[in-house]
Amino acid sequence: MKLACQEQLIPGDSLEQKFEWALAAGWDAIELRGKGGLAFQQRLPELRRARRAGVVMPTVCVEMTHFIGAFDADLRADALQNLASQLSVIAEIGGEGAMTPASWGMASYRLPALHPKRSKEDDRAVLLEALHTLGEHAQREGVRLYLEPLNRYEDHMVNRLDDAMSLIEELASPGVGIVADFFHMNIEETDISLSLRRAAPYLGHIQVSDSNRLEPGAGHLDWAPALATLADIGYTGYFALESRLSGPAEQSIASAAAFLRGSDRR
Repeated sequence: MKLACQEQLIPGDSLEQKFEWALAAGWDAIELRGKGGLAFQQRLPELRRARRAGVVMPTVCVEMTHFIGAFDADLRADALQNLASQLSVIAEIGGEGAMTPASWGMASYRLPALHPKRSKEDDRAVLLEALHTLGEHAQREGVRLYLEPLNRYEDHMVNRLDDAMSLIEELASPGVGIVADFFHMNIEETDISLSLRRAAPYLGHIQVSDSNRLEPGAGHLDWAPALATLADIGYTGYFALESRLSGPAEQSIASAAAFLRGSDRR
């Protein structure tokens, strides 16, 4: 089992210090965060230095206020520019890919005041166009874009692994895969193990947090069956911690690594 911890959770003033701390706490890598305004590209000197020092940085998770499914065309274009840049940067530092949701907090079919401004058909067309462009860019860079389904309260377009699969199958692009997040699956998937098995051909990354968005082991998710399923389908990617913490980082991050390795059946 390969474990990555998101950088903002780890104590330390530099990536080198954070990596040393993460290794001691039972983690294998750092998952980076990519802010807007091409901020991730501007970090290249820092990232190159960290790579030379042996810091393992397989993935970057986009951290913006708008995404590829934005209603506004200029915001969509900005999201595409930032993601393309993040894919290029993560490729340069020896990583595997960048991840994004379709949107976040933009609209909801559950709340009338936030009803979407586009039809479902137009939503799909917008996403297919963006994923096609980014998938081709990812292929050229030798990495992948990972699409993350979010729960119905955070995104109105891509909520389940099946939703992401449908888009990827229509694209037929090896440059696009799926990141499965246990917190969102806990809300949206009827059977997490079955959903993971169905998504196996496209599954490239896993993010972990428990039912309450705290670290694994601090909620009520039944982890062992899902981890056994991932072992059975031959998943060899990273499990990245994206959560709030139930206590001090020194305690919660280390306990999460121990919990995941103890629940793993491989």
